[in-house]
Amino acid sequence: MTGRDPLRVEYTTVTELTDFITYAIESISLGFDRWGQEYVRGPGLYFVVVTGVHSGQYADPLGENMWPTETCRVVTDDLDRFVEAAQTVGLRRDGAVIISTDGTVQEQMVRIKSQSDTGADATSRTVKYADWMGTKHLSAIEVSVREEVVAAITLSEENGRMSIFKDGDYDDYQRDELGGTWRPTD
Repeated sequence: MTGRDPLRVEYTTVTELTDFITYAIESISLGFDRWGQEYVRGPGLYFVVVTGVHSGQYADPLGENMWPTETCRVVTDDLDRFVEAAQTVGLRRDGAVIISTDGTVQEQMVRIKSQSDTGADATSRTVKYADWMGTKHLSAIEVSVREEVVAAITLSEENGRMSIFKDGDYDDYQRDELGGTWRPTD
């Protein structure tokens, strides 16, 4: 018997999943050439990678905003299709996209609740906010301290900056820092 075993299950590590998302965001940011033009909003994205499948404790459905599962249901199945779906979402929809650690994308986009909305003890983990952070980034840094959240990754629609939030800390990359030597996450 040659070829691939039809019963073998291929798993992606969380690091690889985060790298896929990071690559997609970089591609979208670098592919948009109207950053800085007056009255132009670029693509904005907010991904939350989680363990488990239920986000109801920290998220609310965000109306008609849906991830296009017909284009891409699992991040790692086809990176080009994931970038295509993310670009559509970044330009036409609002809210956070929940992705399970197996790479499955939740169709319903959500509004992440603030710590005070969830009843979480805001003093349980101190996060350091930066003056450049807008609503999406503030939400991402707060949700990153939740036990079930592995990472939150954002693309700013204002300037193409990409930020990766983990455990209340973040790595931030200005648009002119994107697309250089690939830096897989640790």
